[in-house]
Amino acid sequence: MRRASIILFVLSFATAFGEIDYAAERLRMVREQLIVRDIKDESVLDVMSLVERHRFVTETMKEYAYDDMVITIGEGETLAQPYSVALIAQLLELKGKEKILEVGTGSGYQTAVLAELAKEVYTIESVGALKIEAEERFEALGYKNIRI
Repeated sequence: MRRASIILFVLSFATAFGEIDYAAERLRMVREQLIVRDIKDESVLDVMSLVERHRFVTETMKEYAYDDMVITIGEGETLAQPYSVALIAQLLELKGKEKILEVGTGSGYQTAVLAELAKEVYTIESVGALKIEAEERFEALGYKNIRI
């Protein structure tokens, strides 16, 4: 973990004043919330360091995107805490060839994490507004292996 600490230190100087350094926040999240809670799967840790959780929350919640908490995403729905997302991914023991069915897309964060680990993700969202937002988000982020 020494390498991650050095990266975090360097990234803190690369941030403009007053802006959140989301890359550093992701590394902090992995170090302080996942590794210490026995998330050991290297591919899951890599993906959790890569997927930009702040892109899956509302503008007003971005500052909390990498905190150890559930976040409201609108329409009475929430985004699970990072540990829960990582634990689900780890328990699935994905090898990269799987096709996954996910029920309850929400903002799409868990979907994106799974899409980084599996061949394809098929996801269902019953709340129309969330479905549309997730579709737009997946397209903007370049996910080609997600079907909603």
